[in-house]
Amino acid sequence: MTTVRPFRALRYDPARVDLSRVLAPPYDVIAADERHHLYDRDPHNAVRLELTRNVADEATTDYTAVRETLDSWRESGVLTLDDAPALYGLRQPFVAPDGSRGTREGFFGLLRLEDYERRIVRPHERTLAGPKADRLKVLRAARSNLSPVFLLYEDREDRLPRHLAPAFGAPIARASDATGEMQLSRIGDPEVTAAVAEFMADRPVVIADGHHRYETALAYRDACRIHSGDDGPHEWILAYFANAYAPGSLLLPIHRLILKGAPPTENAWRERLHGWEQRRVEVEGADAIPKILRAELEPLADRHAFAADDASGQLRIFSRPRTAEDDLTVRIIHREVIDGVFGLDEEAVREGAIAYPKSAGQTARDLRAGHGSVALYLNALTPQDVFRVTAAGEVLPQKSTFFHPKLPTGLVFRLLESS
Repeated sequence: MTTVRPFRALRYDPARVDLSRVLAPPYDVIAADERHHLYDRDPHNAVRLELTRNVADEATTDYTAVRETLDSWRESGVLTLDDAPALYGLRQPFVAPDGSRGTREGFFGLLRLEDYERRIVRPHERTLAGPKADRLKVLRAARSNLSPVFLLYEDREDRLPRHLAPAFGAPIARASDATGEMQLSRIGDPEVTAAVAEFMADRPVVIADGHHRYETALAYRDACRIHSGDDGPHEWILAYFANAYAPGSLLLPIHRLILKGAPPTENAWRERLHGWEQRRVEVEGADAIPKILRAELEPLADRHAFAADDASGQLRIFSRPRTAEDDLTVRIIHREVIDGVFGLDEEAVREGAIAYPKSAGQTARDLRAGHGSVALYLNALTPQDVFRVTAAGEVLPQKSTFFHPKLPTGLVFRLLESS
């Protein structure tokens, strides 16, 4: 069972800082030059708890300064520890790449760590040893969860957010960015938190973001068990929970840009893609691509489908029916199109034969500027795809989807000794 419980959050005091200036993106999407910008943006920016100012310093640091910074900010009143345990609801507005707006609702709580083999907490991607070693140094030094793991649960009727909404109450913190004002609320009613725990108990969760943090916490837990047993704060991790089926939970596609090889001829498309239907759509320019994809590709979500763009003024739309035994569309495209049509096998892909852009519009512009030969636009995976694959103990192919918007660091922290 998925075990969720309230905790005492360590939070920025809105009277002491401008929350909008101290939040930071997740550490693993912060570019090297962006570190300096965030460090200089505010002396209390959360990036100071996650990353060194200079990338080169990561190899030698032991991150002892992180705990010193946490303690200093607590002593000065910049950070305060809530008096009683609670869950924390978050309303987060966003702008999708197509310009549409939405709001994601979810909540922070503690999750009991579970080994993957139990199929309670399910990964959707593989991890690398280097980032986990670095995050373990941070966890040992800080003795705190600084960034939450982002988890998806299955609630097709969207019952839990509607049940939680009345309990959100007045926001205890607000922060604004280009998309609008996010609001953090405290959910401390024991009946409500018990109802949430009961609801989540019957549902496995899938890691949307934070695989390295989760596996680092598992390693830390196992090391702590040697001396402290299996009942302690090391058995839990700070997590953010969102319903994968809610309108505000956006799974977006990652496209493919062929960098090596010429565009296929008409005969090559026809002869190498047996069983695929093809039609063409006129394209006036790069800026028209997102609108065309919404009108022509997205309605084919119940089929295997993709669009091929060679900047010739025509977009090719390919599709074929799904069967119950079919693989994921992204795997089929790699097998039948990237390898079958372009002749790019796994080794060529690993060596950089393709790029993985997230914006269709930017990809179309890059293509027309001479970067690459053909763009392959994909539809997003569905929540059903994600839960089906992870339930089978598999992981999604590399660069299959991304979850939008990213969850900022700094809304809540969790001290292990106070939770």
